[in-house]
Amino acid sequence: MKFRVGVGFDLHRLGPGSQLILGGVEIPHDKSSIAHSDGDVLCHAVVDALLGAAGLGNIGERFPDTDAQYKGMSSLKFLTEAADLLAQNGYRIENIDSNILAEKPKLLHYFPLMREKMAAAAGIPIDCVFVKAKTMEGVGAIGHEEAIAAEAVVLVSCE
Repeated sequence: MKFRVGVGFDLHRLGPGSQLILGGVEIPHDKSSIAHSDGDVLCHAVVDALLGAAGLGNIGERFPDTDAQYKGMSSLKFLTEAADLLAQNGYRIENIDSNILAEKPKLLHYFPLMREKMAAAAGIPIDCVFVKAKTMEGVGAIGHEEAIAAEAVVLVSCE
């Protein structure tokens, strides 16, 4: 069995709005991601990591923001489609580890539901999905609440 590692990152500006979607979970907040889809930086980072691990492109190639069919789409759908694509190409998702980079809101309470939703979308056990969050201590665009980001590392296997 061979193992491959993928790394993903995504960042979106924050703007007016009342909800933030992270890991497929709607989180009350006084700002929203500015994006073509639902702006879920966590799912976007995971999708990029999965596609990269399997050498199957990136999220922009698979789900371009120039395509109207993806306007407002749930990023959990992107995750499901990426997981299906990996399976079709002989890959199995072993592990997803991620960090959300946000000054606010506090996210610890939402981690179990994020893990549940992402595990279901990826078709893997919940104990193979991990979510953490870090603040930027008031530094930079994220620290000034102008942006939100996420990073992910995945392990996939193939025969």
